[in-house]
Amino acid sequence: MSETNWTDVVGQKQLVDNLRGALKHNKISHAYLIEGEKLSGKKMIADIFARALQCEAKEGEKPCNQCRSCKQALNRNHPDIIYVEHEKPNVISVDNIRQQINGDIAIKPYSGERKIYIVDEAQKMNPQAQNALLKTLEEPPEYAVILLLTTRAEAMLQTILSRCVTLNTRPVHEELIKNFLMEKAKVPDYRAAICASFARGNVGRAVELASNEAFDNMKASVIGAMKKISEMQVHQMAAEIKKITEEKFDVDDYLDLCFIWYRDVLLYKACGVQGDKNHIIFKEDMMDIADAAKRYSYDGIERIIHSIDRARSRLKANVNFDLTMELMLLDMKAG
Repeated sequence: MSETNWTDVVGQKQLVDNLRGALKHNKISHAYLIEGEKLSGKKMIADIFARALQCEAKEGEKPCNQCRSCKQALNRNHPDIIYVEHEKPNVISVDNIRQQINGDIAIKPYSGERKIYIVDEAQKMNPQAQNALLKTLEEPPEYAVILLLTTRAEAMLQTILSRCVTLNTRPVHEELIKNFLMEKAKVPDYRAAICASFARGNVGRAVELASNEAFDNMKASVIGAMKKISEMQVHQMAAEIKKITEEKFDVDDYLDLCFIWYRDVLLYKACGVQGDKNHIIFKEDMMDIADAAKRYSYDGIERIIHSIDRARSRLKANVNFDLTMELMLLDMKAG
């Protein structure tokens, strides 16, 4: 585990302020539920909060990441920070809760003032597991803190939600994600811009995309197709569509790449040769974007963007994939 601290959490000010305030005023709840999509930073925030609760520093903001307790936590061997595990990939069972929380929580902390339980993917608790946890939440020991991390709060029993302080991660502004990738992850600016655009407000997803070879392959495939779309024959379009299936490209990401390409073409066409092109994402393909801007009319670009949206809606409605994608590519070719 890396030595993260509150300042490393990007774009979640309200959530972080809430937890820091609880620490500052020593008003700690027995149970917190942190909701947010996968990779949105829930686990990182829970780790920092757990370390802060156990930190032995006498002054300064916690966690200090230097004391014995913090070092134990960073090495994942702190006796009073328990990560609830489950052997089945999609279910946290009643036995998991009984053995790792209910059967352990009566034992007082070994070294600190508190005993902390972190339940990741809490939405995977089945009803029996949730009811078992509810008994503990109703009368927790004074020293216990339970952190439930979930992608779907609605999957939790209302009786559990009513006993938790619920906190939500929020989508992070694209520019903040881009700056984070450039400054912390040392990602080049053009690549950071692409990953930030695709992250949809999720910093963890942006970091994952920045080092994802499959995403790079998909981007290269899409841009290659966009550059030659006006000359493509039907059999070439069929081959491109087949590649999407064979390479197991994420279709939403594929359509997003198409959209961003035509958005860039529209921006270039609107700002002209001498205009400000800072907002163009695919800067390394500027010459091809310029050629496309000359070739398409404003109405043509608008029709293509509508065609991408229409393809997305059709796929959500389970319309035939090959036919939907072929119609979209034909609209791009027609311009």
